[in-house]
Parts: sequence; structure tokens; C-alpha cells
Amino acid sequence: MTQIPQQTDVVVIGGGPAGSSAATHLAQTGVDVVLLEKAQFPRPQVGESLIPHIWKFTDLTGVSEKIQQEGFLAKAGGITVWNDNIRQILFSDFGYRRPGLHVERDVFDHILLKHAEASGTQVFQSITVKAVDFSNKDWPEVHYLDKCGQDNYAGAIRCRYVIDASGHSALLAGQFKTRQTISSQMNFLSLWGYFEGSHYIGVDRKSHSAAEIKSVKPVTFVMSVDGGWLWHIILRDKTSVGLVLPTEKMRGMGRHQREVFYKQTCARLPYLNQLLESARFIEGSLQYRPDYSYYSENICGDNYYCIGDSAAFVDPIFSHGVQNALYNAAVTTLAIKESLKNKKNRSRYSQLCANRMQQFYGFSRALSLGDFGCHGVDSELVKNLIKALPPLELALILVASEMTNRSENFRQLARDAGVWDKLEKSDWLGKQEGLELTLTTAF
Repeated sequence: MTQIPQQTDVVVIGGGPAGSSAATHLAQTGVDVVLLEKAQFPRPQVGESLIPHIWKFTDLTGVSEKIQQEGFLAKAGGITVWNDNIRQILFSDFGYRRPGLHVERDVFDHILLKHAEASGTQVFQSITVKAVDFSNKDWPEVHYLDKCGQDNYAGAIRCRYVIDASGHSALLAGQFKTRQTISSQMNFLSLWGYFEGSHYIGVDRKSHSAAEIKSVKPVTFVMSVDGGWLWHIILRDKTSVGLVLPTEKMRGMGRHQREVFYKQTCARLPYLNQLLESARFIEGSLQYRPDYSYYSENICGDNYYCIGDSAAFVDPIFSHGVQNALYNAAVTTLAIKESLKNKKNRSRYSQLCANRMQQFYGFSRALSLGDFGCHGVDSELVKNLIKALPPLELALILVASEMTNRSENFRQLARDAGVWDKLEKSDWLGKQEGLELTLTTAF
């Protein structure tokens, strides 16, 4: 087995989409990169709905063909039932010629990690990073444990730059004590599991059996419920069903109580109970994640960058998570490559990168939760991003903001940016009137 070197240019902590993509960007330009991942891939991961925006980033790293060859399910768009209002978005209506995807994240993430390794990244799995010593500003030292989790450090590696892509564990935010959990009415938790034999909602707004998946494209189905929302995402051999609810709804519940609550909720909700009528819950598949929304007050510095979920996590109602991770990876590695060429400007590059990532984070939070002017969201950065969007992409986002009751503040930002009136004069919103879902009650 290859030993972890004692020194490298960049250490990437975490092998998910953010970390593996960042490593690929750097390795492909000749930067020496070591990636340390605590799990052994493939490993379970939630977040199976991907929007077409990801392709521009996977094209940049050259992994698109490998993703296409895997044969993930192509999704045509999304349907929401929010406070009894039915809305549908078709990506093709907004100029997208490549589909969104429903992916098994263990498979998808493994493709990205293997591509990083094939591109020249030194990948080490089952390695847990415990801390980063920044006492030497030019050569931070990453301390790690082997997979046995012994009490003493198994080793350390020096590098010029650290990329924290450790996901929800947010290693550096925890070390710096800069992680802020949103303790307000917008603080949610998530409970999700998997079913076999579920029907799905097709692009025709009708229910279909899994056997029809090749003839009728699926959509991601989202519905408001109990102050939160649910998702239903059909995959190739199972279906992901998740509940995103205010933290108070399940405070104090143990694992058994959560499972009972989850199954009872799925069985009572309209539309969902019809889709699951002939389905079987996969025992042992239930997962739980508290403290759903958070952000870090410090995501970039002279010698470190926090990307993806290690920087912030936004309610994933619009499937921005993987796109955000890939975007963070692209802008971060650009900053690092420039810093390696011109060290004296690295503070400037890191600040520019932080502004870009905070802009996208604020955009996602404003759209998903109607939240701006607080919790790390800079409304001016968000308005500047809204103004810069291509016309069709802007139209898609603005129509999406009409799909829930959470986005009035976002729409106000669009008005302040002078772009909302363009949508009001179009017929995009008119297409959303009078939609119905046809879900039979017996399959």
C-alpha cells in the first residue's frame, strides 16, 4: 500500500463531489494533490436529485462521459404540490438540452473520486483527519488517524494549502469555532429512507410503475408538509423518500420513535401514500440528520478553503447541493492555482473566492428559505448574481421561486435588481395555472 507522503502542494480533506472535483481541477494542471477520505468508497450518501447545471462543471473536469456511461435516470424537471398549488418545471422549456439526473450518490460520488485519482490525485481512504496545525503559515500541517482510530496521531502531512471538503462534519469550522447553526423558525432536520416497488410521477403528471421508467421520464416530486416539505425521488432499483421538518416536530425522539413517525407520516400524506401503496420500506435504511441549516463565518484564508457542505448547508429543496459543491471546487482551485503562481497576492485571491462562494450560498438560502440580510447572507451579493444570470436561467430560477411560499423575499430581491418585471411580462407563470396530478389509488 502506498504511504501518505510527508509533504505536498495541496491536501484535500474529503472525497465527496466538492473534494474530488477540487482535487481533479488541481491535479490536471500539474499541482501535487493528496486527498484524505475518512470512509471507504462507495459509501451511502443522500442527495440524489441533480439539476442540469452540473454538466458545465463535469465538462470542465472531463468526467461527464463517465457519468453518462453509468446510465443514471434522466429527469425532465420537477413538480411541487405546495399548499395545494401544483407547479411544474420542465428543463427543456428553459433551453436545457441535457437532463437533470436521479443518481445513487454512492455510485455517483465514487465515479468522481476515481476520476480524481485517474487525473493524478493521490487518494487515501479510511483516513480520518483530526486537526490542521496552522502555526507555520507557509506550511500548514494536517494531522490524521488511520482507520483503526487509535488515540495517537498516525501521521501528519505538510502542504501549502488545505481544502476542507469534509461535508457536514465541517472540520475547520469546528476547529475555528465559526460554525453557526440557524436556531430559528428556519431550522430544520431531515429524516429519509428507501422503498422498493414505489410508483413515481412522470413528466405527464401521472403515476407510473417502475417498469415504465424507460418510456416516461420521471420528475422530482416535492410537497409541503407540516411546516416543512418532503421529496420523492425514484432511482434505478429503489426510491428515496425524505421529510424535511422543523426541528421541534421530532425533538426528543429516539431512533425507534423516529422510524414509527416516518412510516406513519408517509402513510397518511396525500399523493405520497398513493405512490407508496404497493411499495415496501427497506428495513434499516432510515437516516436522520439534525441541525440541518448552518453556515461558517470564516470559509477562506491565506492557506485554507472550506468548500461544499463544510462551508454551509442550505435546505436542498431546489437541489442546489451538488451544483454548489462543484461551483465551490471550481472557484477555489482557480484561487489556489493563482496563489501558487503569486504568493504575495494569496490574501486577495482568497477574499475574492470567499465573496463568490458567499454569493452563491446567499442566493441559495434566499431562494430556499426567503432569508437574506442575516445568517451570513449579503443581499447585495445576491442581487449582483441575479443580474448576471443568463436570461433563460434567470427565468427558470424566478419561476422556481413561485413553486413554494418561501421565496417572497427572493422575489423582492429580484424586483430590487430590476429583473422581476421581465418575468411578469412573459408567459412562464401562465403555464403554471390549472395543473393537475392524476394518481390512481389502486395499482
